[in-house]
Amino acid sequence: MEKQIGPPGDDFMLRCRKLGNPIPFSYCRIENRGSPCFRIIDCWYEVFMVEDFLRRELEPEEWERIFSQTPKPKVLTLLELIEEAKQRKTEES
Repeated sequence: MEKQIGPPGDDFMLRCRKLGNPIPFSYCRIENRGSPCFRIIDCWYEVFMVEDFLRRELEPEEWERIFSQTPKPKVLTLLELIEEAKQRKTEES
């Protein structure tokens, strides 16, 4: 099977390694607070030329910010999300 050059449509889904359920590429593209998930290349490289696509789409600084950093441990990310939710709740009250 030859790889596609561009991303598949939203009717094609892969199982997300973070969430555990099928999701389209369009979700992976914005999953990280509007930026691509740091795992996007690992998940989609067999389907299409995802690295080439992202290098064309992203600014070099954005590429470095997303893919050159060591990902945070899942527990730390969860704690940060909980803290953000608490702050939003306090602001809404």
